[in-house]
Amino acid sequence: MLSTTILQRVFIHKENGQDILLTDPNEALSPEAVMNFYAATYPILTNARLTGPEIKNDKIQYRFESTMGTKG
Repeated sequence: MLSTTILQRVFIHKENGQDILLTDPNEALSPEAVMNFYAATYPILTNARLTGPEIKNDKIQYRFESTMGTKG
């Protein structure tokens, strides 16, 4: 018998070298809208780019990658 499962979306933001796992605030939101939602908490996300989706451990993972570089 074939069964289907809806995979949970998770969003990953790297801060100070550590991955921060962010839950999906609303399944109806696009991944870009989720990034804007979390930008209120993590201002660096206003200049981040979205990568993914990648399926790992039965979850759909998106990554928010900072586009900020080092000065100098």
